[in-house]
Amino acid sequence: MKNINNNTLNISSLNHWYGHGEMRRHVLQSVSMEISPGEVVLLTGPSGCGKTTLLTLIGALRKVQDGELKVFGKQLYGASRKTRQNLRKNIGMIFQGHNLLRCLTAEQNVQMGADLLSGFSYKVRRDQSREWLRAVGLEDHLSKLPHDLSGGQKQRVAIARALAARPKLLLADEPTSALDSSTGREIVDLLKKLASEQSCSVLMVTHDPRILDVADRLLQMEDGQILPSV
Repeated sequence: MKNINNNTLNISSLNHWYGHGEMRRHVLQSVSMEISPGEVVLLTGPSGCGKTTLLTLIGALRKVQDGELKVFGKQLYGASRKTRQNLRKNIGMIFQGHNLLRCLTAEQNVQMGADLLSGFSYKVRRDQSREWLRAVGLEDHLSKLPHDLSGGQKQRVAIARALAARPKLLLADEPTSALDSSTGREIVDLLKKLASEQSCSVLMVTHDPRILDVADRLLQMEDGQILPSV
């Protein structure tokens, strides 16, 4: 029998609501799932079914309202702000909005991720930032500010920043949506490599049928529920 205490993620009967009174909406309904170290799981489903809400709860960006959600064995239901902050240091997040700091260059934005690593000199963190930017094909754009980059280039900077922190769990919301097919394939192959080499678990929301083959498991979501596997 699998020891669930060794899982990166354990979710049981997770519920979440938005709004109040007559406007209250049940967006996650008794969601249960688990992810093992080094596993790549793709989550698909129509827009508005609760996928992004689920990612933000797993990433400790929202408070858990009802149910169990454990990341690295830490219970997030009722967790303090400090506990959630400490967990986020080991979670890489790639969201569609990029969230790059406009006053920082591509290299500096990525180094924000590397700066989460303890015990490394400034030079090592800078060199790692440059290496990740090379890995996503932006070695010639180190000194550019976000307003000088295309949407796809910004997405790649955001991906490099998340990877630079060497996360134990990577949450990605449509990471290939702004990328052409060739670049998108390179990115998901890079995420797969990260999962394999660093035992990093990857949970990726996607509508891109071209990348489904990288998954160890496919999960489908509809109306706030994870559908049974077929």
